Amino acid sequence: MRRLIRGGRIIDPSQGLDAQGSLLLDGTRVEAILEPGQAPPGETEVIEAEGLWVAPGLIDVHVHLRQPGHEYKEDIASGTRAAAAGGFTQVACMPNTSPVNDNASVSRFIMETAQAEGLVRVAVIAAATKNLEGRELNEYGELARLKVVGVSDDGHPIRPVGMLRRVMEYASTFGLKVIDHPEETSLTHGGQLNEGAVSTGLGLRGSPAAAEEIAVFRDIAVARLTGQPIHLAHISTAGAVELIRRAKAEGLPITAETAPHYFSLTEEAVLGYRTEAKMNPPLRTAEDVAAIKAGLKDGSLDCIATDHAPQSELEKETEFESAACGIIGLETSLALSLELVREGVLSPSRLIEVMSLNPARVLGLQGGGLKPGAVADVTLIDPEVEYVIDPETFLSKSRNTPFAGRRVQGRAVMTIVNGEVVWKI
Repeated sequence: MRRLIRGGRIIDPSQGLDAQGSLLLDGTRVEAILEPGQAPPGETEVIEAEGLWVAPGLIDVHVHLRQPGHEYKEDIASGTRAAAAGGFTQVACMPNTSPVNDNASVSRFIMETAQAEGLVRVAVIAAATKNLEGRELNEYGELARLKVVGVSDDGHPIRPVGMLRRVMEYASTFGLKVIDHPEETSLTHGGQLNEGAVSTGLGLRGSPAAAEEIAVFRDIAVARLTGQPIHLAHISTAGAVELIRRAKAEGLPITAETAPHYFSLTEEAVLGYRTEAKMNPPLRTAEDVAAIKAGLKDGSLDCIATDHAPQSELEKETEFESAACGIIGLETSLALSLELVREGVLSPSRLIEVMSLNPARVLGLQGGGLKPGAVADVTLIDPEVEYVIDPETFLSKSRNTPFAGRRVQGRAVMTIVNGEVVWKI
């Protein structure tokens, strides 16, 4: 079926395009971009997009879909519904499932379930080492044949450093992206939140910013040693941003992501022992928030990811020290990220770059652009609509968000995957 998305603001950083026009889709592919007033040939279904941004489908490189093993928190069907509602046409799922996704059988199960039940594309990231333990490499050749896109030990840093070197050298042989969780755990053992005045005031053990920065320095050093690429997950500190900035200036193959909570909240969000704001890495200081914004603006940070981490009430509504880490983010990410545009931190084109084009490039995914012949993954965004975040309206199974009640502006109003409308308001 041919569809014309008519009269929107087409934003496609892959072409340096930000202009009024219409997007013509022919089945599963982009056929053409038409100038205002230009009529398409033949019969075409029309989607009116006046006042909307027409962007390549948003891509999230870091989500937890919890299936197999923790379906009471989330599953592939519910997680991809939440993704579609958030404007995402593709997500990459992390391997901390039960059993751990450290083999072809679990990867195949996820892929087949996503194909049967998912609303959006699901790329699979498998474990870098057996059972995420850092002792034994997984069979990367078998994973690569299944089209797994990367390897990571998820919430565990790939360690020791000799193992990280082996992972990077071996993964590069098969074209798998290595993703590391930068944390020096000898400094964070028992840490509940950022180490500083707030942790001292609450009487809780803190996790210092240095733990992330030491690990980032280590990862950069191994990239320099091996010449192989590495992607750094959920960057949260000013020192880490500066290290990445310098590594990129040196020409090292480093990419990095952050998440909306690291530029939208500070450590003070946990005051009152608010477990909904407990995460790893923890929320940091106002100075760190400013540095994260600067890193997104100048290209030191490549992607905005959600680190969507569903947790049930059982894991969150308990004492702070016992509560699980993590928040959900698929249905709040776009609105929170649009705040950076209104603040003048990012242009609309740069926002789409870090939420679509760069994620596709980092993981080697299809999508991220609207050139003729590109896959017809499209997100329509209303940048002006105002509303209050209400977790009870979420399509995710979980409700663990610190943003409940926050007034925001902007949301996805239609999500198109492979030429088909999978979600709309």
